Amino acid sequence: MPADFDRKIVYSCFLALIHIWPIQAQPEKKIHPKEKPNIIFILTDDQRWDALGYSGNKIIYTPEMDKLANEGTYFLNGIVTTPICAASRASLITGLYERTHRYTFQTGPIQDQFMLQAYPVLLKQAGYYTGFFGKFGVKYNHLKSLFDQSDNYDRDDKMKDKRGYYYKTIGNDTVHLTRYTGQQALDFINDAPSNRPFCLQLSFSAPHAHDPSKDQYFWQPETDNLYQGITMPGPQIADNSFFNELPEGVKKGFSRLRWTWRFDTPEKYQESIKGYYRMIAGIDLEIARIRKALVQKGIDKNTVIILMGDNGYFLGERQLADKWLMYDNSIKVPLIILDPRVNKHRNVDDMALNIDIPATIIDLAGAIIPKTWHGKSLQNIVNGKESHIQNRDSILIEHLWEFADIPASEGVRTAEWKYFRYVNDKTLEYLYDLKNDPQEKVNLINKANYPNKKMAFRNTLERLIQKYKDPNHSNPIGLSVKISKSIIESNNNNPTPFFRWEKPSMSIRQAAYQILVASSIEKLHSNLVDLWNSGEVKNALSKEIEYLGTTLVTGRKYYWKVRIWDQDNRTSEYSNHGSFELSLPGK
Repeated sequence: MPADFDRKIVYSCFLALIHIWPIQAQPEKKIHPKEKPNIIFILTDDQRWDALGYSGNKIIYTPEMDKLANEGTYFLNGIVTTPICAASRASLITGLYERTHRYTFQTGPIQDQFMLQAYPVLLKQAGYYTGFFGKFGVKYNHLKSLFDQSDNYDRDDKMKDKRGYYYKTIGNDTVHLTRYTGQQALDFINDAPSNRPFCLQLSFSAPHAHDPSKDQYFWQPETDNLYQGITMPGPQIADNSFFNELPEGVKKGFSRLRWTWRFDTPEKYQESIKGYYRMIAGIDLEIARIRKALVQKGIDKNTVIILMGDNGYFLGERQLADKWLMYDNSIKVPLIILDPRVNKHRNVDDMALNIDIPATIIDLAGAIIPKTWHGKSLQNIVNGKESHIQNRDSILIEHLWEFADIPASEGVRTAEWKYFRYVNDKTLEYLYDLKNDPQEKVNLINKANYPNKKMAFRNTLERLIQKYKDPNHSNPIGLSVKISKSIIESNNNNPTPFFRWEKPSMSIRQAAYQILVASSIEKLHSNLVDLWNSGEVKNALSKEIEYLGTTLVTGRKYYWKVRIWDQDNRTSEYSNHGSFELSLPGK
């Protein structure tokens, strides 16, 4: 800690600025054992696991978040199964892995079949009064029907300056989105009916950077006093060697581009880290106001507060920014549950997931958790009835958005190990010993002592992929190849494969396809093809698709597979492989 950073002085200024006057003592409300608790779920945007003081961060200033952790249950390994806001938020509302709901930025609205069992639907059925304010982050055609009260908004990307965060008003004053969301929470708490329990989800846009702006981070004036005159320590594992070990697709992708926006000079780094921390402090202010409102209404003793980030964040590590990748920087987030009825503090090492939050909320409400959900209730951990999350030794981690600048990846994490690979080149594999190498510095995948562990994790990943794939969606079937003369004039004398497949019955319409052709089954399975990758072809045809790759040799065996995009731009898994040999027609 720099010597000129006096936490006591900052603390005094911090509290004075938010006008938290002493609260008169309230008579303690006795809670009937069968009374259902109120629930407030606070979701932050891009807050990584160590971006709060309780995690051990000696510089960031988050007194209210720290108080929640000190009074409640703090999960040291809070993890999102997909480190990007769209898919993670879809998992938070449905309790399902991305592999099942298949919602990403590229797709149409999330499917109704999953939203019919979304947690707010079940809460309303259980008698709860429900509210949502802030960034929903998931396209859904019936959002208004999910909650009794809702207001869905986010940063305005059309505004390329601070107005992206400052465009909402309270009275005659334009305020930061964090203040606006906080005020909506206060109004909801004040107006909620007294004869029903409520559940309120707040989804803050902060501390997400405002990407269109040169300045990136915008915070409230109340937090501007923080971190003045101090120098933020630089990122760890940020030298060239860690960057150079990354795949080319990552080195040339969005994670690197956004690093140049925020962290590529010492001056940018200092401004960005301070801005990021100040925005988190702004959320902290609102938590203080919310807790004060609960006390004033006399419902603080029966209101459970859950705090979580929607994904982790790179702050210059490996010379990267943002999230998306399978490193712990991306997937670890703060996760705190304060149940004042328990009145017990715990630190929990077990991996607790974003998909656990819906199950926990439904369990708190005394309703039945759907068997189709993938998450587990954390309530018995919070109340001390269980010391560990049962039957969880391996979790699936994935980022399946098919976008050239963010290579898709998938993997498995345990308490002590992590294995992951890149979807479109499965030869790019990584194995980390998290117990002895928590910063994931040394990739053990090709070390002599680890072949059995590598194979075991590959098998576990394949098992989890099959377990959690969308049960209502299947892959192309009925693969066949016809050898004929090319219809392309320049190849007129060559025997040419023409591919055919059948559209899965569960896909209403094929909107695009991708064919891979390789010289060996091993290359095909790795998706590192050496003969032809058609790329995504926007076409509904599934027969008489001519091969357009590298010249083939007569009499040699080749291997191929295909995947499709459906009418909502959801990608299927690849089909089982097919094979063919070249021969002249009629031979």
